[in-house]
Amino acid sequence: MALQGNLRDFALTEILQLLGTQKKTGCLMLEWNTERAQVYLLDGRLVSTREPGMSPSDPLLLFLVRVHRLSDEQRRGLTSIHRESGRDLEDLLVNGRYLDAEELQGFIERQILNDLMTLVRWENGAYRFDPKKRWPDTPLVRLSMEGALIEAARRVDEQRRYVLQFNDPHKLLGVRDLPDPDEPLSEEEKELFGIIDGHHTVAEVVDAAPLSEYEAYEALHRMLEAQWIEVVGRRSPGVIETPSETVERRPALRISVPHEVLVAGLVLAAAAALPIATRAWRSPTVTPVATDVFASQRLAVVRDVLDLYHREHGHYPERLSELVEDDWVRSDQLELPGERMYYRVLDRGARYQLDFQGR
Repeated sequence: MALQGNLRDFALTEILQLLGTQKKTGCLMLEWNTERAQVYLLDGRLVSTREPGMSPSDPLLLFLVRVHRLSDEQRRGLTSIHRESGRDLEDLLVNGRYLDAEELQGFIERQILNDLMTLVRWENGAYRFDPKKRWPDTPLVRLSMEGALIEAARRVDEQRRYVLQFNDPHKLLGVRDLPDPDEPLSEEEKELFGIIDGHHTVAEVVDAAPLSEYEAYEALHRMLEAQWIEVVGRRSPGVIETPSETVERRPALRISVPHEVLVAGLVLAAAAALPIATRAWRSPTVTPVATDVFASQRLAVVRDVLDLYHREHGHYPERLSELVEDDWVRSDQLELPGERMYYRVLDRGARYQLDFQGR
């Protein structure tokens, strides 16, 4: 009997655990509204969350662009080569010398975990396992099912904390205290130290970092906890920095810098007060409420939380107070002096209206 059904009856984690325990090989196909996903397994291990080939929405391609490992020009070149040859993206990346096999393996592992973190939140949608649909080539990665699911669950739990901690993307981050020279730094922390300079907002730092969104927020959280960085101010939405202060996209090819050299460079940079060029800032799209930028920011934060809630539950909450009760937001984030946030659910929880109205 084929393994198929709806995620309302069995959670994705339960299905993947079953496939992992029985060491199944094949493809688990998922569908929820307009979203489609697939998880390829080999002997119960995760080998891919993308279709063979190279579509414009290929998860690995989008991930490599997101972490600035591929430039837009390189992406166009790969698209052109694939159109002519039909070869798989992984093959193009290695044989075209965009990445070596070992480096690509690390990116694939990160991309699979990033996708899995999103998929385990699905509470609705159809699933079907096809044992005849197999990954066509020798896979570069074979992730333990148990380990991958534990990591995905941990990330989902931590992300809730980061939503609250970084609820204002317009806060400016600066270096507070440099780590000791013998302090072990992760690669993510080293990357962020090269971006944070007191002139760029949380959103800009996350966007400029050669990391996934979750990885960037996780590293920022650790650095704040260690008191290496701090909030030094806030830039209102819509305010554009001068050209010398804008963030510039990081090059696709990077050189690893030893920790000691990094710390020494930070000391010199702080002493000379030199602006650090990183990536051009892109203001998040926010619907203005009158001329009150604080109201716009509050609405943007709550919309982000509502989107995350919808991904976890498959619908929007009936009342905003549910977000407060479940520790998604604080009650003071739902109001401003003289104004209260208006919220209304439409189409049985599929859409909503959100705005401020005077009391």
